Amino acid sequence: MAARRQVVLVTGLSGAGKASILRVLEDLGYETVDNPPLSVLEALVGDGAQPLAAGVDSRTRDFDGAAVAALLERLRLRPDIAVTLVFATAEPDVLLRRYTETRRRHPLAPGGPLGASVAEGIAREEALLAPLRTTAEMVVDTSDLPLPALRRMIERRFGIEGGPGMAVSVVSFAFPRGLPREADLVFDLRFLRNPHYVDALRPLTGRDPAVAAHIEADPDFAPFWRCMTEMLSPLLPRYAQEGKKYLTVAMGCTGGRHRSVLAAERLAEHLRAGGWPVDLAHRELAAEGGQDAPGRRAGREALTQTS
Repeated sequence: MAARRQVVLVTGLSGAGKASILRVLEDLGYETVDNPPLSVLEALVGDGAQPLAAGVDSRTRDFDGAAVAALLERLRLRPDIAVTLVFATAEPDVLLRRYTETRRRHPLAPGGPLGASVAEGIAREEALLAPLRTTAEMVVDTSDLPLPALRRMIERRFGIEGGPGMAVSVVSFAFPRGLPREADLVFDLRFLRNPHYVDALRPLTGRDPAVAAHIEADPDFAPFWRCMTEMLSPLLPRYAQEGKKYLTVAMGCTGGRHRSVLAAERLAEHLRAGGWPVDLAHRELAAEGGQDAPGRRAGREALTQTS
C-alpha cells in the first residue's frame, strides 16, 4: 500500500507565528503554499506525493472558517493523505503589542486609531477562526514561546524522516504569573523549603549548586522525586502509544527561580537519560533577562515581523 501524503494546514491568528511555522515546514522539505484560494486548495492536496504545508487564514481569498472546517472533514476521509491542522494563537495583549510595535495594519482591522482598530481586528479574527481552533490537532500558543523553541516543536512533530517518538518539554514557572498555557502535567514545588529566605541564596537560581544542595537537603525532596519519576515512567510511553507527539511538563514554585528551576533541570536530565528528546525552558529566568532571554527576544521579534 502506498504511503499517505502528509498534509499540514497552518492557520490561526494574524501575528501569532503562522509564517514562522510555514518556514520551518519548508526547511523540513514540505512543499509550502501560503494562502492559496480555497477553491484550489483541495486540488493542491491531491496533486503530488511530496509532503505539503499550506497556510490558510483570514487573508485567503474566499475564506470562511466553516467552509475550511468542512474541507478538512472531507480531506480526513481520504485514504491517500494524512491531514493535520495546526492553529497558531497568542494572547490578545501580546498580538496587540506586536502590531503596535511594528505599526502594521491588522487584516481585519477597521479604520481609526491604530491600537483600537487592531484590538477590534483581533476580536473579529478570533470569532471568524473559532470553528478551526476547536478542530485543530495542534494548538501552538506563541505568547511566551521563543522562535527556537517553536522551531524545535514543529521539527519534532512534523519531521519527514520520523523521529524518536514523543518529544517532551520541561518548563519551570512561577504560579503568580499563571500556568504555562501549553502545560499537560503540572507539579507544585511550593511545599519545599524556599531558598528565597536565605540571604546568600536569594540572588542565585536553581541552576546554582548551592541552591540545588539546599533544596535537595529538604527531607521531603527525595520522596517527592521518587514518587514523581515512578509515576512518569509508565505514563510517558502510554502517551506516546496513544499518538501524542509533544508533552509539556511544568514545574512551578512561588518565584519561578529556585525550586522549580532545580526540579526542571533534574527532570530534564532524568528523561534524557531514559532516551526521551527533551526541551528545557525557564520561563521566569527568560522574562527577567536570564536563561533563554536572547532567544526569547529574537523569537518575539521574528514572530512580530513575519507572521
